[in-house]
Amino acid sequence: MKNISILGSTGSIGTQTLQVVRDNDDLRVTALAAGSNIEKLQEQIEEFHPSLVCVYDEKKANELKLKVAHLPVKVVAGMDGLIACATQQEAEIVLGAIVGMIGIVPTIEAIKAGKDIALANKETLVCAGHIIMPLAKEYGVQILPVDSEHSAIFQALHGESKREIRKILLTASGGPFRGKTREELANVQVEDALKHPNWAMGRKITIDSSTMVNKGLEVMEAKWLFDATFDQIQVVIQPQSIIHSMVEFLDGAVLAQLGVPDMRLPIQYAIYYPERRNLPGDRLDFWKLSGITFEQPDMVNFPGLALAYEAGRCGGTMPTVFNAANEVAVARFLNREIGYLDITECIKEAMKAHKNVADPTVAQILEAEKEAEEIARGFRAV
Repeated sequence: MKNISILGSTGSIGTQTLQVVRDNDDLRVTALAAGSNIEKLQEQIEEFHPSLVCVYDEKKANELKLKVAHLPVKVVAGMDGLIACATQQEAEIVLGAIVGMIGIVPTIEAIKAGKDIALANKETLVCAGHIIMPLAKEYGVQILPVDSEHSAIFQALHGESKREIRKILLTASGGPFRGKTREELANVQVEDALKHPNWAMGRKITIDSSTMVNKGLEVMEAKWLFDATFDQIQVVIQPQSIIHSMVEFLDGAVLAQLGVPDMRLPIQYAIYYPERRNLPGDRLDFWKLSGITFEQPDMVNFPGLALAYEAGRCGGTMPTVFNAANEVAVARFLNREIGYLDITECIKEAMKAHKNVADPTVAQILEAEKEAEEIARGFRAV
């Protein structure tokens, strides 16, 4: 029996993780954490019977306590509650899928508690990779990527030496607006941006995929996960989302991981690594596959990716500014306060205004986040 704590259990990754638990009778959920969706969380408690649950919103946590008073579960709240779930003694692996920078501190504490981390929280490495990776090495824990692209690279590198990597080929679908011009993108509405051609994801990440900001965040994650330089990381548009990413080695060999678009695969692979298990669902049928095509990313009409490379190369607190400004800008776009093209303009303005801090502490990272959020909230389209 393998015990798992899930941070972000009511989101897209969290709910798919619980489906993996349903499909495997040797997995047991010992802790769950969510932001505020206590209705879904209550359903999860009643089905999976964790001993500990966190609701980040304290008021909602108190409401949930009343709803589950008849069950043997402890309900906690806030950052202390997240840390309690991340460091729970029974848990062997922590799946970090909580959205936002609130995932950084619980991940650090989980590492210190000796827990392996199945990581789906982008901010943890984008903003604090210089802290997380050395800490994981110090405490002898594994950082196991859950993103489909990073999982693909991780699988391609199994049994290989990172020193022999020539290039990481990070694939992207190109999103719903691939091939569009800036003039065409100017009229994009919220409903248009939420229609991803291949993947079913949460609202925020779906918008990020359409702007290519999500791929930029993945570039920064890949730098830390695979000890690569930004010159080694190349984004390749692969519209069918069949090749999830590739690695080119010094001898010219390229290893790729292929499969149908199904997030349960990288989730299950991270939980059971290095073992593979049967996964119910569709399989890739090469006789029916009409073709796999490749394109260069368009960094002119989709400047989010270029800004991510710029932020990553700057390092320090700049990736935090990139991420935090984007979070606010996406929220404002979803609320119809700013236009679609304003998202990357907002990021650009926040980065331009920021005075970078090299090798920041967690406190300095969080301070940079606040500064960028303030700039992004005050952003006005020209």
